[in-house]
Amino acid sequence: MTIWAVVPAAGIGSRMQVAIPKQYLRINGQTVLSLTLARLSALAQVERIMLVLSPDDRHWARHNSVYNPERDKVLTCVGGEDRWQSVLNGLDALAGLAGPDDWVLVHDAVRPCVRVDDMLRLLELAAGEGTGKGKGAKGSSGGLLALPVSDTLKRADSERHVVQTVDRDALWAACTPQLFPFQRLRDALRAASAAGVTLTDEASAMEWAGEHPQLVPCHKDNIKITYAEDLQLAELILQAQAQALETRATAETGTQAYTGILE
Repeated sequence: MTIWAVVPAAGIGSRMQVAIPKQYLRINGQTVLSLTLARLSALAQVERIMLVLSPDDRHWARHNSVYNPERDKVLTCVGGEDRWQSVLNGLDALAGLAGPDDWVLVHDAVRPCVRVDDMLRLLELAAGEGTGKGKGAKGSSGGLLALPVSDTLKRADSERHVVQTVDRDALWAACTPQLFPFQRLRDALRAASAAGVTLTDEASAMEWAGEHPQLVPCHKDNIKITYAEDLQLAELILQAQAQALETRATAETGTQAYTGILE
């Protein structure tokens, strides 16, 4: 089982209303992008990470000196105008390295808080491929991290008046990473885009191709940084995650009694 990763980072983050792309904003002295890449680099199963950059990117050159391609697995290529095009460019750039039956993780550049444990559970889909032990409902269709919708959802008209309360029982919020067979995702993106299908994520391309990806529940702290206030929330989440890891480590070594998460 060989797994590759693609990180689309060609967006400008217009909703943040800041002078630089949001993936280069800083949390505790580190860029959002560097934190995200560190999470993916922690996965020993991933061979290489293809970082897809805007052709106008002037920021990566100032940050890439901290990355060792052999240690951090980071390669780069140029993206397109839309997310799907950037992901496809990343897959095309990996085509000389990845085999058609390999797997690819696609992860948002601005999800720096994703938990390694959640990603490992997603990778179980690939580990079970061909053995009958995979958790995917359709075997090799792959899957994505997701959250069951807990809020009440309202459908609005053009003037923002409520016209309907939407049944949320079977609704999930899609997150990343998303994991799919390499060549099948590549073919699905090409075919869907040629047909003029609106693609909001990789799973939507696979769905259009007739696949049924598996939803893998993840923690709610796997947030996507979209607005300015999300930076502060991400900082708090990362601090809490670090403290939880430290508590677990001291408990496992027996140097300190574990007193529980609520104390």
